[in-house]
Amino acid sequence: MFSRRIGSLRPSPIREILSVLDRPDMVSFAGGLPAPEMLPPLSLSAAPTSLQYGPSEGDPELRAVVSEQLRILGLDAPTERVMILSGSQQGIDLVAKLFVDPGTPVAVESPTYLAALQVFRLYGADFTSLNWNNAPMAPLAYVVPTFANPTGRCATDDERDSLARACQDGGVTLFEDDPYRELAYGPCDRKPVAARMHGGSWVYQGSFSKTFAPGLRLGFLAASEDLFPSLVILKQAVDLHSSTLSQQLVRSAITDPSWSNRLDELASFYRKRRDGFDAALHRHLDGLAEWETPAGGLFFWLRLTRPVDTRALLAAAIDRGVAFMPGEEFFPDRPQLGTMRLNFSHADADATERGLRTLAQLLRDGTEKHEGVSNT
Repeated sequence: MFSRRIGSLRPSPIREILSVLDRPDMVSFAGGLPAPEMLPPLSLSAAPTSLQYGPSEGDPELRAVVSEQLRILGLDAPTERVMILSGSQQGIDLVAKLFVDPGTPVAVESPTYLAALQVFRLYGADFTSLNWNNAPMAPLAYVVPTFANPTGRCATDDERDSLARACQDGGVTLFEDDPYRELAYGPCDRKPVAARMHGGSWVYQGSFSKTFAPGLRLGFLAASEDLFPSLVILKQAVDLHSSTLSQQLVRSAITDPSWSNRLDELASFYRKRRDGFDAALHRHLDGLAEWETPAGGLFFWLRLTRPVDTRALLAAAIDRGVAFMPGEEFFPDRPQLGTMRLNFSHADADATERGLRTLAQLLRDGTEKHEGVSNT
């Protein structure tokens, strides 16, 4: 009755967790939700053209602005090779459709973005490990090099150069996902890997969800000349074009003289929130987990001192009014127990304190129970 690929389809754990966030007093460390107070006020004054069909590649003026920004970063991204997406998740789907058949190897980091894994699995990918210093053993390499989801790690300058050279020399298509680059709070080389390639095949994508408003569902991609026409045809078959109204709102925002100030305010706000979260982690989870303070992005990646399956811990946490993302979901193959991703951007200081205190107590209770069984 259904296609064969449906047999490998798994529900998105993050979407299922987000469905419980409207419960009163629920503290969410789960999704990468912006702070509510940092969402922009919107005054809707729609031009008639924003209520009409538009080109599949996107609004020409918005594409030109994105192109200018990408070329400043060093990317070979003229306007005619920039596409506006219905969220960067659509970009992952389009690239997967272009490259992945059942059994196609796809090189990914471990751990990596779980929604990308979900899409690649849907089309039948076989995952191989991505090594930053060696040629990927796959026709497609997917990376999040800047403030990676889930780890928050930022690839070094040497790693970026090595991967660009390996992909170019080995005929591997680089797929670079870069939604967090503007949320930088410390030193990190953020020059895109794709900007270091001089030839070869590549796709670079970003998002307006973290810097503006996720509900508008708008992202963008640029691609090498050999890939872009096929990606446009694939998008035509999916949704014809992204929302023209959302594109108008984003274009108005990013061309406003105050846009650079907004980016500075975002980085300053989230830096303070990150630092407060880090201090709260030390108060409550020292001795229970280890972590590194991320130089950017929206997440802390915790490695528990005891290999707890955090998928089982999640149910108990939700019962106590706290949501987080189990780390096991981010691994392409065998899950690594005892890891979790905590978002620090959404909860305020009081909610953070309450939520981390609850998680710490659940972990201590589990440790005592485990030790009790061992002693018995």
